[in-house]
Amino acid sequence: MFSINHLEFVPLGAGDLIDRTIRLYRRHFMTLVRVCAPPVIVSAAGSVLWAMSVRQVPVAESEWAMFAFVMLSAIGLTVWAVGTLLFFIVMGGASRVLVAHLLWNEGVSWGAVYRSVRARFWGLLGATVLVGVWLGFAGMIVGFAWFWALILVGIVAGVSTQFAPAWMAATLGVLGTLGMSFAALWLFFLLAGRAAYVPQVMLVEGRGIFASVERSITLARGNIRRLVAMFLFTLFAAYSALMLLLVPLGWYGYLHGINPFAWTNTEYPAWYVIGYNIVEQLSTILLAPVWMLGLSLLYIDERVRHEGYDIELMAARAFGEMPQLPDGRPAPLAPALANERHASAASATKIIPSPDPSASVRGTENKTPGSVLGLQ
Repeated sequence: MFSINHLEFVPLGAGDLIDRTIRLYRRHFMTLVRVCAPPVIVSAAGSVLWAMSVRQVPVAESEWAMFAFVMLSAIGLTVWAVGTLLFFIVMGGASRVLVAHLLWNEGVSWGAVYRSVRARFWGLLGATVLVGVWLGFAGMIVGFAWFWALILVGIVAGVSTQFAPAWMAATLGVLGTLGMSFAALWLFFLLAGRAAYVPQVMLVEGRGIFASVERSITLARGNIRRLVAMFLFTLFAAYSALMLLLVPLGWYGYLHGINPFAWTNTEYPAWYVIGYNIVEQLSTILLAPVWMLGLSLLYIDERVRHEGYDIELMAARAFGEMPQLPDGRPAPLAPALANERHASAASATKIIPSPDPSASVRGTENKTPGSVLGLQ
């Protein structure tokens, strides 16, 4: 078993992945909350503006008032979309800092994350849009298949009532629905998981958008079970956090004559609508870093499994920096795992670790050419 400072390089199962993610989350809780807060505040402002404007459209007293509320609703929706996009960009930019922390025990700070975002903002923007389109396409395919599968289950359950007891048909329908739903979830992550490591590849290995997508597809082999486990854990944790925050708000509203289970929010007072939207965004701040931490751990784990990354890092740490020839050719006696490819190669495999493993990441201006991690 090989370790660099605090990280042990062993293949991670689903339980190990969740356990390490939670430990890292607890250790850097306040920093991660500060990192997530700015874009979430933007999206929260847009969400509140949209909710307050939409509820006024049906009760507008004139056409001009209705037009104004519709425009405010559109502005709020736009602000919410921009804040959400910035949130995913920031989460992608945090991957370099998180991987640096996992490998070399570097500090995780607000400034380091936003410096990474600023250095590759446009690349992260393009990658976020591209991954979002792919996720939407995968969701559309899976949703279509799931819909027709549920229709088939309903037909089978309905036919079974002709020759079986009603309870048996109901049980068949429930089990079929659960089975098809789990199969749809598995199929979605089979497709969507191919783009799971795009931000890590882009910021850690310094590749372009399409090269990062290609590299992510190559790495994402056999990760479905762990991605599904991370998704289910994050989903239940987010739902628990949301209920923990919404229940007190709901009780307070109920004591003031508000029905928390109303179908529309037009009957709610303004303070309740604002509080409800703020609570939703607050749960995002608290839980979203869990997913990014898990993906950063998975990125390193995939490289250990498929590329012998632990051996590469151990060789880099043991042999130190390899000598470079003046014309840029690789040194003939350099170990293959630490040997830099020719400058015109599509990617590089040389690892040049910091002389002091506890040294801090100094930014993109100190990035070593040809380094896989680009860390000093």
